[in-house]
Amino acid sequence: MPRRRPTRAQALTAVRESTVLAVASMLAYWLVMTLVPRVHAASQAGNLIGGLWAVIAAIFVLRQTYQQSVTAAVSRTAATLLSFALCLVYLVFLPFHPWALAVLVGASALAATLIGRPGDAITAAITTAVVMVSAAISPQHAWQAPIARLADTVLGVAVGVAAAWVDTRILGRWFPPPR
Repeated sequence: MPRRRPTRAQALTAVRESTVLAVASMLAYWLVMTLVPRVHAASQAGNLIGGLWAVIAAIFVLRQTYQQSVTAAVSRTAATLLSFALCLVYLVFLPFHPWALAVLVGASALAATLIGRPGDAITAAITTAVVMVSAAISPQHAWQAPIARLADTVLGVAVGVAAAWVDTRILGRWFPPPR
């Protein structure tokens, strides 16, 4: 069955949404790369991971409607807080180890499910993996990795929600979605 080409209105909506996504990604990256080093000195690799993580958070949160974006923000934040708690408790006492990575990834997915958020299990597991690998990159300050990734996520989520608001409340009125 041949695919239908999008209508002009659908194409314009796609261009608007893609542009908002691109601008939100750039803003999230810029904020982390500019603001975080002023507050916390990290390695260049740590800063780059932080920028990447903020961009991923903004992309994860930015959805077609503002309400969907807020729901995604709650999900992303819940998964990050769970990962933050598990990784921080571990890294305060012990250094990175591949076995710890595996155990904490599994534990974060299990914990998300057991607290009634099974939809956040995968995001919590991914977040845990990123936090633990960040800790491996800077082993002398491994315990700071969960804090840094939490900050990156909060900035990215905030940018994503703000971009969703601008897209749906302002740009959506100028360029309404196709009917």
